Amino acid sequence: MAVRLAYAGLTPFVLGALLAWLLPPGPDEHTFAMLGLSAYAGVVLAFLGAVYWGQALAARSAQAFPYVWAVVPAILGATVQLMPPYAGLVLQGLGLIGCYVVDRQHYPRWGAQAWLTLRFRCTLIASLCCFLAAAAN
Repeated sequence: MAVRLAYAGLTPFVLGALLAWLLPPGPDEHTFAMLGLSAYAGVVLAFLGAVYWGQALAARSAQAFPYVWAVVPAILGATVQLMPPYAGLVLQGLGLIGCYVVDRQHYPRWGAQAWLTLRFRCTLIASLCCFLAAAAN
């Protein structure tokens, strides 16, 4: 079920990138699609960070890193939504890649390395969609 939901979660990324290229530039539908994609990317970044908060709570960790890292993607995702989408989406795409890089280091420690292939695929598609949508502007 988790694998299906992860792939289903890519739908707004793919749809947003398609709409960025298919809708005529302008202040209405195109802008709405770009802002929607940016908002969704921000939510996903927050979710990826929250995994660390949950893991730290479950492990009763006293280390600062998981709690600090848990909020970094959320702050990035929310802050760049204030930027024009052509710039913000690039930073969000890079943020998604950054989250994957951190996950590659920490998932094996949690015994969750089996999820890294799925994380790679989802990161590749989501970040590519952010970059493609940014290029459409």
